Amino acid sequence: MLNSVLPAGLVVLAAAGVAAATVTAAPVPAPPPTPAGVRAWSWPVQPPRVLRGFEDVGRYEAGHRGVDLAADPGRAVAAVEAGTVSFAGPVAGRGVVVVLHPDGTRTTYEPLDPAVGPGEQVRAGAVLGALAAAPQHCPVPCLHLGLRRGETYLDPLTRLRAAAPVLLPLGRA
Repeated sequence: MLNSVLPAGLVVLAAAGVAAATVTAAPVPAPPPTPAGVRAWSWPVQPPRVLRGFEDVGRYEAGHRGVDLAADPGRAVAAVEAGTVSFAGPVAGRGVVVVLHPDGTRTTYEPLDPAVGPGEQVRAGAVLGALAAAPQHCPVPCLHLGLRRGETYLDPLTRLRAAAPVLLPLGRA
């Protein structure tokens, strides 16, 4: 039995004999536009679910210089774009992989159990490793994805494709 059709073709079905619940789709803010001449990246984990976004702060101030994406430990983590692995190993007790891209930017992925090593060429979508179980800085397991050009931190969401709609419980926006 069809209850309702949500934006983007999402459908909520009620099981036989179970009361249908009203479900609303929270709007997903559009990511900032991709810089001119730059190809949009692939998401490093599927399905994409942003837990915490980038916080643009001063160079020496506390902040969140990347985005956190929900993912289960052991989940394969993919390169967002082609490049060369410049680092793969532990940093402060967490596995980290860094990929240098042809445009001079570099992405960081943590915490990972790396499956690649320094000097390896990777294509977009290539598995870099598996999400490590711990330690985590999110309330639920997550991948922290960072982006830098030189010493400047950038918002990775500016290059990721638009996310799919996210369903939230009633009363949450």
